[in-house]
This record gives sequence, structure tokens and C-alpha cells, in this order.
Amino acid sequence: MLWKLLMRSQPCRLCSFRKMLSAPKYGPFLASFTYTTDSQSKKENKKTVEKLFKLSVDIRKIRRLRGWVLLEDETYVEEIANILRQLGANETAVASILERCPEAIICSPTAVNTQRELWQLVCKNEEELVKLIEQFPESFFTVKDQENRKLNIQFFQELGLKNVVISRFLTTASNIFHNPIEKNKQMIKILQESYLNLGGSEANMKVWLLKLLSQNPFILLNSSAAIKETLEFFQEQGFTDFEILQLLSKLKGFLFQLCPRSIQNSMSFSKNAFKCTDHDLKQLVLKCPALLYYSVSVLEERIQGLLKEGISIAQIRETPMVLELTPQIVQYRIRKLNSLGCGIKDGHLSNLNGTKKEFEANFGKIQAKKRRPLFNPVAPLNVEE
Repeated sequence: MLWKLLMRSQPCRLCSFRKMLSAPKYGPFLASFTYTTDSQSKKENKKTVEKLFKLSVDIRKIRRLRGWVLLEDETYVEEIANILRQLGANETAVASILERCPEAIICSPTAVNTQRELWQLVCKNEEELVKLIEQFPESFFTVKDQENRKLNIQFFQELGLKNVVISRFLTTASNIFHNPIEKNKQMIKILQESYLNLGGSEANMKVWLLKLLSQNPFILLNSSAAIKETLEFFQEQGFTDFEILQLLSKLKGFLFQLCPRSIQNSMSFSKNAFKCTDHDLKQLVLKCPALLYYSVSVLEERIQGLLKEGISIAQIRETPMVLELTPQIVQYRIRKLNSLGCGIKDGHLSNLNGTKKEFEANFGKIQAKKRRPLFNPVAPLNVEE
């Protein structure tokens, strides 16, 4: 999915200390380790190591991945573990969380309790909260901008977003909560105005906006200038307001995250590859918006892959959505269809399209049809006496 292409912020107060230190060779769990940097040598905090060891945390794993955490003079191992226990996490879960996010032990208990209260605004109960922390410990222990985060949560709730959607934002799109509340409000206003200016109705605007945000919350990280530039670009390319609105909805808002120059390059390549007019190109783009966001190199690779399988340019042009599939997926699906005697070289490519689930369901129907007997041997025969 497109919306998974995005960043996670790093946990709390050591943003200024991100230099990775080389991990020492494995030794006894509680041995004293010395880390050498350009400026000084520093030993591990022995008390921290002992407390983590008592919690059955894999110290070697922390040394390998986040060794610098063990150098900190001030840590809160027991306090953080207690907070997790209070939420209902068992000892195994506590150890797992601290192994995967050792930075948790340098977050102040006060900040973590505040974070707990914030996340409980969108979680049904503590059991659900613990599950989220187990899955996304780094997101939970990112304890900066908490007041701003609270205001954004309340704003999203006022917009009408469901708590389950907001909790997903907290875990996989936490950057949007670092936006000042005014910035997010401004972006929402711009999206609403753009929707109405493109011919959308006031009555459908809320539903459209909530769906857009739930599919791609990262649209809030855009600038108003980028949105204006993208809309103007498509208008200059001859797309109507209705067509731009179609693309915006189909691409789940990622339209505004595309560079006009890159889009222009991809469209020029497609026009030459399919030898079509500007009008025909527009129709292709509306059928397959992937033509806009795939780079020239990706499009070229996929077209060449299809041609090698014996598929013609005319067939691709008739069913451009096939370009959303990688060459490997195309080869796999063609082999499966060929096993049923369903050649696609001279036919329509619709059987090749769709998500994995859609393809497998369609393949199952074709398979069942191929195996079906020509007549039902147990059906009664109409015989005149």
C-alpha cells in the first residue's frame, strides 16, 4: 500500500545523541563494557544492566542495537516496567517491549504517564492500549510535543474521525501529531476549499475528507503551496475539475505528494510508449492513475516485462491497470493461468489484474468452471413414456 511509505519519529530526549556506537563482542550478561568514542571512553551503567537482567531482557540485543542507552547515567527501568505492568502487560511483554525499544528506560515516568493518558483518549480499554504498545513501542515512547499531540487528537475527534483511525495515526503516522494544531487546521481548510473548487458538493465534503484522511493522513504534511502547484499543473494539462477530483480520490491524496516535473516525465513517456494523443493519454491516466506516480524507469521495466511475455502494446493500452503489477507477479499469474489453458497473449488481460485476493478468487472460479462436468450425472432425465 502507498500509505505505508512513510517515516516514524524517534523516541524522546536523546535526539541530540544519535551517534551509533559499535557493539562490543558478546560476553557475560552482567560484564562491564566500555565504549570508546572520539572524545572519551564511557562505561555502561551497571545498575541499569542489572535491573534489565532481572526483567529477563536480552542485554546483548540492546548492546548490539542501542548500546548507547546503557551509557546513560539516569534511567527509569523499574518505573517504566511498573507502568507497563499497571496497564496489564505480563513479564514477557515487558521484556519484549524494552528489548525492542530500549529508549523507553530514559523517558521520565511523568512523561510516560502523560502519554498513557493521551493514548487512552482513543483506546477502548487498557488491554487494547497494551497491544498497541507491544506492536509499536517506539511510537508510544516518543514523548515529545505532548500538549500539541493532545490538541491534535481532540481536533481529529471533532472532525469526526473514529478513535480506531486516530489510534492508527498514533502508531503509524505519528509525524502528523508534531504539526502545530494551527498547521493541521489550515491544511484541512485547504483540502475542503480544494474539494469545493473542483466541483465537490458541500453535502459530501465531510465524508470525502474523512475517507481521504483515513487512507492517507500524511497529506497533512504537505504545504499549501504544493497543493496549489499540483492543481494548477493538472489544469494546464487539460484535465477538468471533475477529472482532477477523480484522480485525487483514486490516489488517496498522494496526488499532492507528487512532483509536477516527475509527473510530466511519466506522462510524456506513456504518450510515446502507447503512441496516443493527449486526449487518449488522459483517458489512460484516469483508468490507471499509476501512470502518474511510477517513474519512467519503473514504467519502462514493467512494459518490457509484459512484452517479453508476449503481451502487446494494444493489450496493455486496453487494460493499463496491469502496469500496477511487478514483472515477477505478472510471470507468476501467467503461469497459473496457463496451467488451466487460459492463454492471455491474444485475449483480454482482465484475468491478470487485481489484488492478490481478487486474483486468487477469480482463478478459483476459472478452475471450478474448467472442472465442471458437461452434464449432471445425477440429474433426472426427461424421458417420454
